[in-house]
Amino acid sequence: MKQMTSAQVRQMWLDFWKSKGHSVEPSANLVPVNDPTLLWINSGVATLKKYFDGSVVPENPRITNAQKAIRTNDIENVGKTARHHTMFEMLGNFSVGDYFRDEAIAWGYELLTSPEWFDFPKDKLYMTYYPDDKDSYNRWIEMGVEPSHLIPIEDNFWEIGAGPSGPDTEIFFDRGEEFDPDNIGIRLLAEDIENDRYIEIWNIVLSQFNADPSVPRSEYKELPHKNIDTGAGLERLVAVIQGAKTNFETDLFMPIIREIEKLSGKTYDPDGDNMSFKVIADHIRSLAFAIGDGALPGNEGRGYVLRRLLRRAVMHGRRLGIKDTFLYKLVPTVGQIMESYYPEVLEKRDFIEKIIKREEETFARTIDAGSNMLDDLLAELKAENKDTLDGKNIFKLYDTYGFPVELTEELAEDAGFKIDHEGFEKAMKEQQERARASVVKGGSMGMQNETLSGITEPSNFDYERQELDATLSVIVADNERTEMVSEGEALLVFDQTPFYAEMGGQVADHGVIQNAKGELVAQVTDVQKAPNGQALHTVEVRASLAVGETYHLVIDKTRRQRVMKNHTATHLLHAALHNVIGQHATQAGSLNEAEFLRFDFTHFEAVSADELKRIEREVNEKIWEAIPVVTIETDIDTAKGMGAMALFGEKYGKDVRVVTIGDYSIELCGGTHVGNTSEIGIFKIVKEEGIGSGTRRILAVTGREAYMAFREEEEALKEIAQTLKAPQLQQVPNKVATLQEQVHKLQKENTSLKEKAAAAAAGDIFKDVKEAAGKRYIASQVSVSDAGALRTFADNWKQKDYSDVLVLAAAIGDKVNVLVASKSSDVHAGNLIKTLAPIVSGRGGGKPDMAMAGGSDASAIDKLLAAVGDNL
Repeated sequence: MKQMTSAQVRQMWLDFWKSKGHSVEPSANLVPVNDPTLLWINSGVATLKKYFDGSVVPENPRITNAQKAIRTNDIENVGKTARHHTMFEMLGNFSVGDYFRDEAIAWGYELLTSPEWFDFPKDKLYMTYYPDDKDSYNRWIEMGVEPSHLIPIEDNFWEIGAGPSGPDTEIFFDRGEEFDPDNIGIRLLAEDIENDRYIEIWNIVLSQFNADPSVPRSEYKELPHKNIDTGAGLERLVAVIQGAKTNFETDLFMPIIREIEKLSGKTYDPDGDNMSFKVIADHIRSLAFAIGDGALPGNEGRGYVLRRLLRRAVMHGRRLGIKDTFLYKLVPTVGQIMESYYPEVLEKRDFIEKIIKREEETFARTIDAGSNMLDDLLAELKAENKDTLDGKNIFKLYDTYGFPVELTEELAEDAGFKIDHEGFEKAMKEQQERARASVVKGGSMGMQNETLSGITEPSNFDYERQELDATLSVIVADNERTEMVSEGEALLVFDQTPFYAEMGGQVADHGVIQNAKGELVAQVTDVQKAPNGQALHTVEVRASLAVGETYHLVIDKTRRQRVMKNHTATHLLHAALHNVIGQHATQAGSLNEAEFLRFDFTHFEAVSADELKRIEREVNEKIWEAIPVVTIETDIDTAKGMGAMALFGEKYGKDVRVVTIGDYSIELCGGTHVGNTSEIGIFKIVKEEGIGSGTRRILAVTGREAYMAFREEEEALKEIAQTLKAPQLQQVPNKVATLQEQVHKLQKENTSLKEKAAAAAAGDIFKDVKEAAGKRYIASQVSVSDAGALRTFADNWKQKDYSDVLVLAAAIGDKVNVLVASKSSDVHAGNLIKTLAPIVSGRGGGKPDMAMAGGSDASAIDKLLAAVGDNL
């Protein structure tokens, strides 16, 4: 077996499959494009689903890739096991209706065992297969594999709901008896016993059936096009090749671990307690790659995943004694390890470091809040004479503040308390079940459409013409090809067309189809790309259409012009975003309609009003400069050499179109554009908003819609001017500022009067002092307009020695507000209010000296006040 670096292993995989006629598909962005079923790209095949379900026919049916992926469904196991990761790389080879079982198994065995390639010892390889899949068993035997090395496993069948499915055959490497202390042997594989001896390094999925949940598996129908989908984990392959005990002792992780040693002053021991090293090394890879791909920490979705990863890593850093921000310092090491195939981490290093450091600093404050919560919980236990911290509270510390249960246990035990492990596990399980229930369904492949996949007739889109004569080559009605159609809805393909098929965020053209007499025969309502790339016109048939006849195709020119204005404005907006808020503001989706444009981009905070003003101004300046918009066709390498920017989520072939707007913007783009920026007329931003963690959206309008938007704002301003009695619109800001100043003055006067009234009322309230358990207390109902007035009472009370404890209750609207203040070290205000609040059907909490609560039962206020003395 050859000794190789991880970079060499990855490259050898790609080179081998390239030698077998496969195209190398680049690793896609971790954030899925046009796939709402996925939170992250989580496998090598995830980005190729469009090929397997038949919605797109690939240029080459043989594909290979090395795909970065993220999975966090079992994050708790990272660091505990030898092979769990949140980010990993899947090496894959795929056949879309081309070769099948015989070639896949033969080539897989060649790659693994040939001296020219990985050169694995054959006697160390074992294969599992689906018991009914005799073909795979026989193929392995033909390759020279011993029958004793072939293990039938009932679970070796891949399916996710309806759609492509089939048996799979897995390849394992035997690491020897030293990893099998109980000498169980091959039963470890046959009985699926968790072990470190037989390591799965490759899975070959033989996708040959259309799964149908309504029938037994034996009745599944064969797919019209059988496929091969394989996956080999790079981390596992490298661990086997480099003879590492776990995936972490390889060159993918050890440089990171060495940096953690320097930062912590601790030494990594492969045989000792090294979980924290592993968690940090794993999580920083996920963070660096995900942030580099445009995802940002937040409170939901992908953002929540990243925030949880970061907080878990930081807490493990603290366990290693690292108190300061440190994760961001590991980003260069991650980038250097992966640079040969993923240069983007180092290219975006400054931005990635900035985001991670900022998030670490924010979490430092959260840690303090979590520590305070734990202190309060332990104080409550002590007051109640209990010795065990409840599992729900441990989970809250874990889920909300990122406290690992081990850290909570350590701090609790230092204070003399035990923790409720069982309760924590129960709360964790409930949360996992809620998470599973909320997952978007439908992650399986779509059903193959053989009719559309079978359309091979050529069709050319003409960018320059808005109407032309074309021959009708394909008619599809009711999912069947036909020679003629006279009514209803149909799908049409012509040998050439002026109709733009929806792509790259630009909506499809609409228009009409006429016969030789100029009569309307069909209304075009949509145009999409067929699986083989032709423009597929969705039409409402008005008269007979026949294959082989010539028709006159006319697009809606006004609609096309409006769409083009918005599309070109999108390019200007993208460039302006880079100039104003930074190069990290990359496209995360777009839509160019006739009425508006929508542009999604990565950014970690709301765009300020001043920034929006500068962006809008810059775009309009480029419109006023009347810059020619030039489109050229060239090859992809030349385009990249020109500095053309590729748009997020778009796949480009060898030949591309490059759209240049002077030296201001240069992008790869297959859409249609105006000839000069002046044709856009005017550009106006109408809305900026967040649409997810780390993703912002700008809605804007151009031309007529922009003019109307400005007019609406002007009319609204005129109405305000009339209300303010301002003769000139320019006077409105000063009028408003004057009114605000007057309101502010009245508010101050009102607050002052309230304080005086409260002070006067307090004089009577503070006289009614009672005593219980050796403590003086005041418990009274007061009449106030808001909860802030209760705090004013408390502030006055603190000024003099009226009593040791103050309890005030007020009915405000249909709610009850309660305040507890304490000067006594024996009375914890937060604990006391937790006892009193339920009496008024409420809840609350706070610090030892001040606490607040809200309730809903005003009729029980007297009962609450009467209970104060009994609870001191």
